[in-house]
Amino acid sequence: MNIEVFIKYLRYEKRYSEHTIKSYETDLIQFRNFILSESEYKNLDKAFIPDFNLIRRWMINLNNSGCTSVTINRKLSSLKSYIKYLKKEGVEIDDPFEKIISPKNKRRLPEFVQEAQMNKLDNPEFFSNDFSGLRDKFILELFYNTGMRLSELIELKHGDFNLSGENVKVFGKRKKERIIPLNLYTINIYNKYCESKNELGFSVDKNSYLFVTDKGNKMYGNFVYRKIVYYLGLVTGIDKKSPHVLRHTFATHMLNNGADLNVIKELLGHAGLAATQIYTHNSFEKIKNIYKRAHPRA
Repeated sequence: MNIEVFIKYLRYEKRYSEHTIKSYETDLIQFRNFILSESEYKNLDKAFIPDFNLIRRWMINLNNSGCTSVTINRKLSSLKSYIKYLKKEGVEIDDPFEKIISPKNKRRLPEFVQEAQMNKLDNPEFFSNDFSGLRDKFILELFYNTGMRLSELIELKHGDFNLSGENVKVFGKRKKERIIPLNLYTINIYNKYCESKNELGFSVDKNSYLFVTDKGNKMYGNFVYRKIVYYLGLVTGIDKKSPHVLRHTFATHMLNNGADLNVIKELLGHAGLAATQIYTHNSFEKIKNIYKRAHPRA
């Protein structure tokens, strides 16, 4: 399995994000290592093509290792993309996935933070009164007020902000561009953050990255992830705390306050409405409250 060539294809031709590329690479290397652990494949060469029996054995191995159906399906998807690439390159291959039955995913509702809990993050005591504090506050506000992804946030540049138009330009999956509105509160925090950043000698040029570390280096995913876990831990006891939970929170609160599902779809950058509809399940409390107010016998 010549994984390295496939990864270059994803990076330079498909122009996938580094996060996505890393996921593909991890899954495929794991599959290759599984094959090498099988005695009859000790001398695996780069031209090896996965077959049905091996993929089935790998699925069983993953299941026995405690992997969820979601994880297994993601790994299978990586393998499917690799086989599709081989076909594109002219390799004659019988697609093993024509006979593979993927495990069914259990529908899991996205976790989100309650509005009252999010409002607690307005407490100035949670943030230091310096560059780091302003940056952390701004990161939280952007996630909650725009619903953008972690990968989108760390790639933001100052030139992506249109303050007069009160919006920010975001490049999502497949480099697809979308425009997200900004409220005046977020714009005010942006201006304060830029002032603090400039005072430290960090660039606020339109081509410079918006978020930087305390040393002025480009922001990276794990740094932001740790910050979000810390601050959410101050206001909520939900099990999962992550930037993506804030994305779920944005969508759920928008829907609960009357936003149209198609509008939320566009703001989140979803390709289809199906991915957005899961948030309707989190709005049952809203439906119940409306029922109680509207029905004469409720």
